[in-house]
Amino acid sequence: MTDLFEEVEEQLRSDRYRALARKAAPWILALAAAALAIALAIWGWQQYQQQISDKASEQYSAAGEAMAAGDRDKAVKLWTDVSTSSSKAYKSLALMQLGGLKLMAQPADTKGAVALFDQAASAAPDDILGDAARLKSALAILDTAPYAEVEGRLTPLLKDGHPYRVQAREALAFAKLMKGDDAGARGDFVVISASLDAPEGARQRAKAAMDLIDSGSAKAVPAVVKAAQAMPQPMLVGPGGAPMGLAPQQQDAAPQQ
Repeated sequence: MTDLFEEVEEQLRSDRYRALARKAAPWILALAAAALAIALAIWGWQQYQQQISDKASEQYSAAGEAMAAGDRDKAVKLWTDVSTSSSKAYKSLALMQLGGLKLMAQPADTKGAVALFDQAASAAPDDILGDAARLKSALAILDTAPYAEVEGRLTPLLKDGHPYRVQAREALAFAKLMKGDDAGARGDFVVISASLDAPEGARQRAKAAMDLIDSGSAKAVPAVVKAAQAMPQPMLVGPGGAPMGLAPQQQDAAPQQ
């Protein structure tokens, strides 16, 4: 009799399990379908973004080749197209290239260049590109804008962790020279000359500037500022390699797409 009761109870449990399984099956299938749809959507979005990045990369490279071949108009058109791309890195790079061309124009369009550098900084996906654009904008106005404006652009770049700290300090020192603050400028040059992570060129310029200050050669200040504007600037490369021209103190990762 006990065996019979156990058999009946086991049958009842099996029936309940089957009933629960029948009720749960539609929900399980729905969840699986939703998960599959989400996975496919993410994959599709990633493929779409990659296609945009690839196209921007091709256009950006073609613009560089056109510029090297002397076809400035074609380069400008291609970089302008890239500057509207949703690829943040290439957009920022293209805007910096266009800004550089405005500085090279005769006469130079400094205001237009700075506006493009500011747009590049806003579009940049990281500090490697963003700070490069901000440094370019500060250098463009170094000998024309009030010291307060130059200082406002450079001070954020001096913070720990930012890639162009040394270059920003050097530019700020030149700006101090322009306003007649020889002592403040010399202090910055001392820091640069003793900085282990400063590029050799920056240390040499700092020592040369200190010698000028110590000798009282105030007339040399304009020439020194022109030299500051000619400082090596970031090499504009595409994502996959960080800008190398300014030898940033930290290059933790390549620019993001």
